[in-house]
This record gives sequence, structure tokens and C-alpha cells, in this order.
Amino acid sequence: MNTSCDTKAPPLRSLAQWLTYLESIHPNSIDMGLNRIKAVADNLGLHFSDKTVITVAGTNGKGTTCRFLELACQTQHKTTGVYSSPHLLDYRERVRINGESPDEAAFCQAFEQIERTRADVTLTYFEFSTLAALLLMQRFKVEVLILEVGLGGRLDATNIIDPDLAVITTIDLDHQDWLGDTREAIAREKAGIMRCHGLAVIGETDPPVSLQDEVEKRQVNARWAGQDFTFTQNGLWSWQGRAARFSNLPTPHIPIQNVSTALAALECLNWLPSPSDLDALLKSASMPGRMQIIRTEPQVVIDVGHNPQAVRAMQSWLDKQTFDQLHLVAGMLKDKSIAATLNAFRPGDTRWYFGSTHGPRGAAAQTLYDQLDISQQPQASCYNTVTSAYQHALAEANDNDLILVFGSFLTVADVLILEADTNAL
Repeated sequence: MNTSCDTKAPPLRSLAQWLTYLESIHPNSIDMGLNRIKAVADNLGLHFSDKTVITVAGTNGKGTTCRFLELACQTQHKTTGVYSSPHLLDYRERVRINGESPDEAAFCQAFEQIERTRADVTLTYFEFSTLAALLLMQRFKVEVLILEVGLGGRLDATNIIDPDLAVITTIDLDHQDWLGDTREAIAREKAGIMRCHGLAVIGETDPPVSLQDEVEKRQVNARWAGQDFTFTQNGLWSWQGRAARFSNLPTPHIPIQNVSTALAALECLNWLPSPSDLDALLKSASMPGRMQIIRTEPQVVIDVGHNPQAVRAMQSWLDKQTFDQLHLVAGMLKDKSIAATLNAFRPGDTRWYFGSTHGPRGAAAQTLYDQLDISQQPQASCYNTVTSAYQHALAEANDNDLILVFGSFLTVADVLILEADTNAL
């Protein structure tokens, strides 16, 4: 297939064919800037001024915050569309309309419409995906659009749509090659989703000064974690917003900090659920690949976390668990902060299993091994694949042990595929 930038799609019928084509038509996987995608969006007639748009940025917690917002909107019978990325097993996971992914034909139709419209404008894979998601939301006439930022905020493809509410979950070091190597610089990029005189909810409990400066400069009406909304936890937990309060809440299956941020966003929009609906949401809300238990005896937990902040959250969760031996299975991408991420775990009697991650961005197992502080955590071994690393962990673990698989979406996906194949036998 011709891979030049001005390639036009041959007759394509399946979603798999379209995705292969989209991977070929732009020389870079990331091409920061909004002019190209905005021009195509305008020609497609994408306008959502009569809808409610919530854009969610952050280093961690975006997916679970979007998920809770989605479920809360559905309890109030609002037609809701969510765009998130990346996916775990099925590309269609990137778009949910009222909790369900459209069929393959719907995606293919959207891609065809974009391809006809873009003329000689080049689009990256993510930009194509973003436009397709917006087309599907327009087609299905959703009332609420929840858009998860893919990278940063200011120049992310989702930022072509003006949000009614901007949400920033957390801020930490990640994607430094694109966003800057300090929290101050990264905060400025994420602040780019905010609009002048608009509404914002800040879930980061230690916001950089640069974020506060951006809020003041844009005269944003912002609600801040720790000031305008708080939560306390002691077994059951409580949440306090500007006006509303919920007490004796059940512990959710997703991080409480992200639920707290979502509740602040809902209060900002006057969409808070009733106490009974909130209890039901907290008991049922979950997100695949986020501290998800996939096995017992030994217990196996998978998490897509891939940066130091995510690991600190995992460590906090581990501190509350009871098990005999901890086994950590890790596979990461080479453009991540590998050393800082791995060594964010507390040293202890832990067995490490490093697997090489496939694809051009994948890191070799030896690379991970070399960046672990072996003097503090000496029990580590390397394997050619993540699945091999996981299989060795399973073979060595006893029933009362805990296996935690983490490091990237690809790592978690490999383990989920292996588990599905095993269960199918």
C-alpha cells in the first residue's frame, strides 16, 4: 500500500482494513496542532453548541472520571457519548453511546465520510479517530459529550470542541518529550482545555502555580480539590461540595479521588445524583484495566498505570491488601519514565517479572531490569514477552499471593487475551 501523505483510501469494507489504512497515511503518530483537524471538522459540519460538552484532561484518572460521569448522566436519562483512548482489546471501545459501542459498520461509515471530506489535509490516526467519534455522537444525537484528552490538552485533537466544563484530574510527569519536563509546564498544556470565563473543576490536590496562573489569566470559574470539594475516608467515606454533602458512602471499585472530582463536575452542572442513585453507582461502577481483578487463588490484578503517580496509587492500594507474596509483572513503553515508575514501588520482598513489549515503542525487558534499583529489589527476571512473564508469575505464585500486572495498555491487553484464550479451552 502506498504510504505517502496524500494517499487516498482504496475501497475499504472492514474496520480492520480501515485501521491498517489509518496507520499508513501520516508519517508521524503524533503531529501537534489543531489547524488541520479543525479545518476538516468545519467541513464535516461538526457543531455541538446545543449540547453539553465535558472535556477531561489529566496525567492519571481520566478514564475512570469519564466513566463515572457517564454513568451518572445515564441515571438521569441523558443520552451520553464518551470518547476515550487508547483501547484495550477492541477499537470500538473508544466510543460509547449510552454505555454501548457502535458496530463496525458505523465506524466504517464515519471513516468514509472523513476520507471524502479531508481532501489533501493529512490526519494522524488519533485525529481520524477523534473526528469519527464526534461524527458518531452527532449521528446518534447525544445530549452530553464526554471527551477524554489523549495527550496534554492545549493541542490535543479533542480541543477543537469548546467544552462547557473543563476537568483536570491530576498533574504529574508523563509525555515529557511533548509536554515539558516539569509539572509547571505540563500544567500549562492541560490548562489549554479551559475557556475564558468558562467553568473548570481541578481534581489535582497539589496544583502547580502555573495552573493557578492560567485560571486567573482566563478568568475561569474553577472549583478546586481541597477547597471547593473534599472527601474523607475511614471505612465508609464522605464527600462535601460547595452545597451538597454525601455521607456513609460505599467504597467504589474506582479511585475515590476520581469519583470526588466527577461529583464536583456534576455539582457544577447541577446534575448530582440522588443519594440512592449515588450508592448504586458506587457499588457498580468499574473500568476495565483499572485495578481490575481477573483471577483469584492467586489473586491477579491488572492496571494500565505507567507513570510514577499511578504507581503511588497502586502502592497505596497494596498497603490495604493482605497477601503472602507480591509478584509484579511489568511491561512498558520506552518513551515512559521507566526508572521513576518502577522505583516508585516501596522496596520489599517482591518478585519482579519483566516482559518485552511489542511494537515500535515497546521497551525490552532488559531495559526495565537495568533501570530497577536491584540493590533494593533483587528478585527480578526477564522474559521475551509479557505473556511469558505473566505465565512464570502464575507458575511461581501460591494461592495466597498477589500478582499485579501493570505498565501499559499493551501489557494489560496481552494478559487479558491470554486469559480469554485459556478460559476458552
